[in-house]
Amino acid sequence: MIVLGVESSCDETAAAICSNNEILSTIVSSQVIHSKFGGVVPELASREHEFLLNSIVDEALVEANIHKQDIEGIAVTRGPGLAGTLLSGVCFAKGLAQGLQKPIIGINHLEAHIFANFLADPELDFPFVCLLVSGGHTQLWLVTDMNHYTILGTTRDDAAGEAFDKGARILGLGYPGGPEIEKLGKNGNQRAVDFPRAFLNNKRLEFSFSGLKTALLYFMDSNKEKDNINLEDIAASYQQAIIDVLVGKLVQAVEKVNVKTCVIAGGVAANKSLRKTVNKALSNTRVLYPDLSLCTDNAAMVAYLGELYLNMGVSSSMDFDINPNLKLA
Repeated sequence: MIVLGVESSCDETAAAICSNNEILSTIVSSQVIHSKFGGVVPELASREHEFLLNSIVDEALVEANIHKQDIEGIAVTRGPGLAGTLLSGVCFAKGLAQGLQKPIIGINHLEAHIFANFLADPELDFPFVCLLVSGGHTQLWLVTDMNHYTILGTTRDDAAGEAFDKGARILGLGYPGGPEIEKLGKNGNQRAVDFPRAFLNNKRLEFSFSGLKTALLYFMDSNKEKDNINLEDIAASYQQAIIDVLVGKLVQAVEKVNVKTCVIAGGVAANKSLRKTVNKALSNTRVLYPDLSLCTDNAAMVAYLGELYLNMGVSSSMDFDINPNLKLA
């Protein structure tokens, strides 16, 4: 089955073609217009999607060497995400589905991130623990089968990716913050500043990053007059505080449910220091990561998951709605 995937949940405009569980093409356009604002401006993002979607889909078709009429189904992200940007993608996908008289399915963005790991390793099997960590979510899931997801833990406030973005803004860096902090702290001392690690020694599987962000703000304010302040050390220490909590809770989750496989999903999964720390802490556990191109928002994971559902005979009615606060379970 040839499935077109469309992704527009935030500031990436993306399209991909999947056929028989193989990605034939994947095109992602990251909206650079937001960089000067230090974060995503929803109205601008929606306009960019409307401007780009048609050309991005055409580019995906050309790369896959297929025609629009060859599409047998369409999958589109319906949530969670920004309301306006989701609406841009869903309206486009519905119009195309109606014009081609093809089935359409609305996809849960979080579920698609989890299933991106099946693209990384088709031999991945249930059950497994997933650390889903992105700009909007930091969650631990027990995945026992398709449509069988149990939440093990989540954040009380900021997501890890949000903490990276806000930390980068405090440090005067660009957006998105994760790659910027990772780049700055590459040669820094990870233990130079003892930033707080909320709930690290607590047995409950929950996260909190708002206090860490505040600690960074206070640290920078109290040291702004000093000439010997080392931003590389600060960035490295801030990043390590986030990673220590993520990995600590992941280890607790794996031990709690006693599974032998875990996967990391979401944009923060691209962080090399996170991967290194996870591999060291879970050396006796099989750990999978998506390819770097599949960590951040993309349409390949949407098309792949959409094909799975459409092959099962599951589709959406044409009047399905977006859901900016869509839950996984």
